[in-house]
Amino acid sequence: MNPLLQGIGEEQAAGFFLVLGRIGPLFVLAPMLSARMVPARVRTIVAVGIAVGLTPIAMRGADVPVDGIALGELMVKEILVGFAFAFAVGVVFAAVSTAGSFLDTIIGFGYGHVVDPITGTQAPVLSQLYALLGVLIFITIGGDAWMIQGIGRTYDLVPLLDFPSLGALTAGTQQAFAGIFVSAIELAAPILLALIITDVAFGMVSRVVPQMNVFAVGFPAKIVVGLVIMVATLPFAGGWIGDQVQNSVADALKSLRVVTP
Repeated sequence: MNPLLQGIGEEQAAGFFLVLGRIGPLFVLAPMLSARMVPARVRTIVAVGIAVGLTPIAMRGADVPVDGIALGELMVKEILVGFAFAFAVGVVFAAVSTAGSFLDTIIGFGYGHVVDPITGTQAPVLSQLYALLGVLIFITIGGDAWMIQGIGRTYDLVPLLDFPSLGALTAGTQQAFAGIFVSAIELAAPILLALIITDVAFGMVSRVVPQMNVFAVGFPAKIVVGLVIMVATLPFAGGWIGDQVQNSVADALKSLRVVTP
């Protein structure tokens, strides 16, 4: 056996890797931690550091099995719990990006794509802007600390050696996924309403003055109206994102419960 593992102890080493399995999904789905702009080596170091800090809290004197089958079952469970928690937080930022995509389509920016530095994929302009805004607010309100505290609290609900209720876990995941579209509509509602009113106004003008080229005038007008309303509603959007992050962490914890015999 490796001399380092002999000095640490088999149970401590097994507990560390189990904790790392629960933390790992945060660096796949959670905001900021999963950003492509952060090098993989840095994300690995941060994940190991968080796991080192949480391992004593997670173990709490538990006798972690070291045989392969039992340890493999616990590792699958830890990864499942980590993905459920990270997904509940990540859907908030999926809703933010979806709201930006709605606005890109209606304003007319949907044809222009740029590389999103967060995900590394191509995205429309406003979708990327909203994603960057979401990450900025996430950092400002200390969302990273909330996530780490939340993942630490999951060990109160689902200890290292217990298994979660798959029914509650699945229901929580479905509820979080179903709320993406509704949350995106809530975030983009003021701008969508203003753009719909603008379309209706130009439709009425085209009936009164049919000689006017509505498309030539309406397209830049919708851009101006959309950007003005978007800038005016940014403070409210920031508050909405902050509240949704807090609610997502709370909902993720609610969906975790131990299987009752």
